[in-house]
Amino acid sequence: MRKSRFTEAQIIGMIKEQEAGLPTSELCRKHGLSPATFYKLKAKYGGMDLSDAKRLKQLEDENAKLKRLLADAMLDNVVLKDLLGKN
Repeated sequence: MRKSRFTEAQIIGMIKEQEAGLPTSELCRKHGLSPATFYKLKAKYGGMDLSDAKRLKQLEDENAKLKRLLADAMLDNVVLKDLLGKN
């Protein structure tokens, strides 16, 4: 997945600017992103503080690590079953 060019702090700052009354079109032009991207980021980070966003990122990283561990364990299980089944 492509890494965002904006940090969580920048994204939350943009959302707060828009909530303060800056028109979305002007905000998007100022920061160089499309309105669709802005609304996607707002859906993900809207209503969060910086600490909440950091915790979300930490949980997403941990979830990805656990998914990789599960996939490796399942692959090992399949290999062992194949080895036992061929004898």
